[in-house]
Amino acid sequence: MKRLGILAVSLVCLAAGAAFGQTADKYPSKPVKIIVPYAPGGATDIVARILADQLSKSLGQSFYVENKPGAFGIIALQDMVRSPTDGYTLMIGNVSTNAITPIIYAEKLNFDYLKDVVPITDTVDIPAFLVAAKSFAPSNVKDLIAYVQKNPGQVRYGTVGPGSYPHYDMAYFAKRAGDLDMIAVPNKAGASGVINDMLTGSTQVAFLNVASTLPQVRAGNLHPLAVVDHTPLPEFPDLPTMQEAGFPGVGTIAWQGLFAPAGTPKDVLQAIFNATVAALNTPEASDAFKKQGFNIVPNASLSDAKTWLAQQMDTWRKITSEVKIETE
Repeated sequence: MKRLGILAVSLVCLAAGAAFGQTADKYPSKPVKIIVPYAPGGATDIVARILADQLSKSLGQSFYVENKPGAFGIIALQDMVRSPTDGYTLMIGNVSTNAITPIIYAEKLNFDYLKDVVPITDTVDIPAFLVAAKSFAPSNVKDLIAYVQKNPGQVRYGTVGPGSYPHYDMAYFAKRAGDLDMIAVPNKAGASGVINDMLTGSTQVAFLNVASTLPQVRAGNLHPLAVVDHTPLPEFPDLPTMQEAGFPGVGTIAWQGLFAPAGTPKDVLQAIFNATVAALNTPEASDAFKKQGFNIVPNASLSDAKTWLAQQMDTWRKITSEVKIETE
């Protein structure tokens, strides 16, 4: 009888496994929601919509974007974490919402970020400029440092809000450059608001992504002092990277990652990973991202994605411990 009981249990497990395999093989069998932690129109939203379009075409099911802005990404994160762990609710998050927020706003989260959120893959990253107002004299990083040293407390830099990565970028640069005395000027209108502040002369410098600033740079209304990227930009071959300017690790290449609730079956995560990497490399997506100035940078595997996110978290723990910023 004991052997018969064991056999019965084994048969049930095999049947359950077979049923799960069939379910995973059929993924997706209904529409998939991709949460974006910002209002429509920004870089994260653009990435999500390009990816959703390609996934819909390749997998034959609707992938649609739902915007959940607010609370530094916490609203979107909570919505994803509370969703069923079946692969039908995903999230495109960035360095702010999925690396900085879990660190500096940990006490505001009603879940365990490291246990409840799983990365599927990085998708793209976005270069940035250390950019200056047209009327601002310094033309490179060395000149900027010298100017601030001669004019302490007089240089105002733009940020998209207290505790945002552009805020940390400049504060970290100031610390690394010898504790420069600069004044942060937040603008909640985002990159467009910071750019307007520089155009009107109320701020002089900022770290801003290339996609937002490139039109003004091309028009000569702003001038870049350096680029934050893996290599120099082809359009600006003589513009040094921050590494070449003597500040490796300063400035953020703003990645955009795809995430799911922890507990999502491995087979489903693998299916999403495979489809996402393929979608990123379609001619349509490649062209769309190239026009935005984005780099396509998927992880090598699901395991690699976990390692990548852990490294990102370590980096931001270091930065946020070295640079103290009063957040909201």
